[in-house]
Amino acid sequence: MSNRAEAREILRRIGDQPDDEIDLAEAALALGALELPNADLAPYRAHIRTIVADLAARVAAQDPGADSLEARIAHLHAVIGERHGYSGDHDTYDDLQNANLLRVIDRRRGLPVALGILTMHAARSQGWPMVGLNFPGHFLVRIEKDGARAILDPFNDGQTRSVVDLRDLLKATAGSAAELEPGHYQPVSNRDVLLRLQNNIKLRHLSAHEVPKALEVLEAMRLFAPHEPALWRETGLLEAHAGKLKDAITALETFMALTGDDHHRHQTASLIQQLKNRLN
Repeated sequence: MSNRAEAREILRRIGDQPDDEIDLAEAALALGALELPNADLAPYRAHIRTIVADLAARVAAQDPGADSLEARIAHLHAVIGERHGYSGDHDTYDDLQNANLLRVIDRRRGLPVALGILTMHAARSQGWPMVGLNFPGHFLVRIEKDGARAILDPFNDGQTRSVVDLRDLLKATAGSAAELEPGHYQPVSNRDVLLRLQNNIKLRHLSAHEVPKALEVLEAMRLFAPHEPALWRETGLLEAHAGKLKDAITALETFMALTGDDHHRHQTASLIQQLKNRLN
């Protein structure tokens, strides 16, 4: 089996899994392999196992009575930031490599969500509860122990972020009028984390008017999130834009079968009819 075929099969299996069984790191490696089909995943998997082993060794070496939220945060920073040298790519933030976990591992630089996936994988390997948050514009994670919580910024050395920090960060990414809302603190699913990772790549392709490449990204997203209506709708709209009317109709009809949004269903039914008329 080729690397690309293996990656597609991994993502297809993930598409059938319950969300809490998804291995975020493995999924992100498979997504990276679609972009770099000649890459061998074995060394990257080994590197991730090394991160896990290094964290486990630090935890085992500490006094059991010293386990605390702060100690866990310090361990994560020591292993991911200090020992393995990961940090956010502040200089070439928009580089597509920053959203491909294979290249992130190669370069030790990445986007917040890519670094967040490594952080979550490491934390969860120790049984530490950690989730990604629905914070707009900048991916954050939340770690919890015995009812105490901290929000960490994987892009900035895993620093703990206060409410003041979050407000400043929101205004920097969403505009000066933006204010914190309860929804910004809501945890997101594992699939949503992966969708957020891929959205970075898709949006950069769309900004460059590279519709075929954006459609390739959407195809990969549909492998691991086959029941996400928005992916089928966006696929249909882009296929129509590219003049591939039959593919557009198929995607939009799938959207109709999945969505519960009556307004969008009505709009989409009208669009499907227009596309069918153009085929005749």
